[in-house]
Order: sequence, then structure tokens, then C-alpha cells
Amino acid sequence: MKTHKGAKRRFHITGTGKVMRRKGNISHLRRNKATRAKGDVSGKLEVNHSAAKALRKLLPYGRG
Repeated sequence: MKTHKGAKRRFHITGTGKVMRRKGNISHLRRNKATRAKGDVSGKLEVNHSAAKALRKLLPYGRG
């Protein structure tokens, strides 16, 4: 089964099996955002359980 290339660019699977994603609202209009707002979206989050189940099918080879 082939890896879904769009999912590969947006998500990754950790060594413990969690599916991680980036936060939104950082890609444009950065000058107008407060420093704190930019810091809040700089990290990564774990994808919720129901979405992670579907994403594992798009990333069949583990690390994506």
C-alpha cells in the first residue's frame, strides 16, 4: 500500500505510535499577530483518536 503524500507532509507518527500534527493560523499574516499568539501555534499536537485511526491507513509504513 502506498503512503498518501498529502498526509505524509502534514502528519508524523512518533516512536510510541501517536499521530502528531501542526497547529493552524501560522502560515500567513504573521506581522499582525501578537508574539504570544505566534508562540501558541508553534508547537505540535496529538491528533484525536478517531482521526488518528483514519490517518494510520494513509501512513501505512509507520513514520509516514
